Amino acid sequence: MIKLFSKSKKKTQPVRRGAMRFEERPSRTAARAEVTEYEGHIIDKKLAFITFVFVCFGLIFTYSSSAFDSSLFFKRQLIFDFLGLVAALVLSQTYSRLQQIVKPIWLMYITWGLLIWVLFTPKIANVHRWIHLGFFNLQPSEVAKVTLVIYLADYLSRWQGKLARNWLLLLPPLVVSGITFGLMGLAPDLGTPMLMGAVLVAMLFVAGASIKHLLIMFAATTPLILYQLIFYRYRLERLLSFLNPEAQAGGAGYQLMQSFMAVGSGGWFGKGLGNSELKLEYLPAAHTDFIFSIMCEEIGLMGVMAIIACFCWLLVRGISLARVSKNSFHSLLIFGLTLTICMQAFFNMAMAIGLLPTKGIPLPFFSYGGSSVIMTLVMMGIIVNVASSKHSSKARNVEDFTEYRTRNR
Repeated sequence: MIKLFSKSKKKTQPVRRGAMRFEERPSRTAARAEVTEYEGHIIDKKLAFITFVFVCFGLIFTYSSSAFDSSLFFKRQLIFDFLGLVAALVLSQTYSRLQQIVKPIWLMYITWGLLIWVLFTPKIANVHRWIHLGFFNLQPSEVAKVTLVIYLADYLSRWQGKLARNWLLLLPPLVVSGITFGLMGLAPDLGTPMLMGAVLVAMLFVAGASIKHLLIMFAATTPLILYQLIFYRYRLERLLSFLNPEAQAGGAGYQLMQSFMAVGSGGWFGKGLGNSELKLEYLPAAHTDFIFSIMCEEIGLMGVMAIIACFCWLLVRGISLARVSKNSFHSLLIFGLTLTICMQAFFNMAMAIGLLPTKGIPLPFFSYGGSSVIMTLVMMGIIVNVASSKHSSKARNVEDFTEYRTRNR
């Protein structure tokens, strides 16, 4: 049995992992009292290294995947990365104090306001997803990814140990998430609600919700999902083209077939940076949603396997930090934000190689776009803050994050 040890001047005494009851683990309210005095937070070197690698390679592939205006996209992406890194650095030092001032439900009110505002903006590509702010277009759904995870982590940490015994406690997060997903669906946007719905289920499961309750929730939402897929013609066409892209290679399946050609032609080691042929107006959205296909074409299977390994490393690192956080709010927050980034990356990659239907989900750090890049780096800044040594140095004597489900029973 793995044991944790408490420090003692005379003798080191073994402490059983799981000796502290779930109810005794500090909640978010207790966490607020622990950061009354500001001290600089030590940045986790591994997270900083992963972020640096992703930002650098993201800039390289933004330039390489652009067919004609490479320098224009590169310069704009460089500005977005700079703004995102500044925001990440500020949050990595100040988020603990900001969380004492700003209530998570306030963030949701602001998010809902943005999601309603965007419905009255001019359509771009037949959808209402961007608010024009002059130098870039803000995508409220990207903001919602961060604020929803913060709200869920806050709520679930306050009702720790009681979710499995009282199903009524699941209603507030489900209502808040449902309103958020509904406003996204009016844009219309089905990809982001599906992504965040998966994150919601994972956070509820980790926080101790009963599997029976989660299955009931899934059964209740299935008819709505089927309605969105069947009664919207373009979504049905995408689903049919996903099932048999060759049959609609000249129509709804064109983009996916071009993606297959890009992925397959890369071989083991690719054609070299900048040597993609499919980006020359053959593959639509080559520098945004389908940038992974261009990466496969230019650096080959071995190159993209290294990128996938980095995302897996980020996922493992995030879960490891969540396990040793000193309170349940920090644990759930790190877990939720890390899962959002990595699951979005895996969704995008699966879409590019035909494992999932085509949706407008960008590849974090890599796809061109201001809102996606900035909000992804914001998530990294928050993770670095709550996972810093100031927060986790005493966590070795706190219950393991993976024992949530056992303690909730």
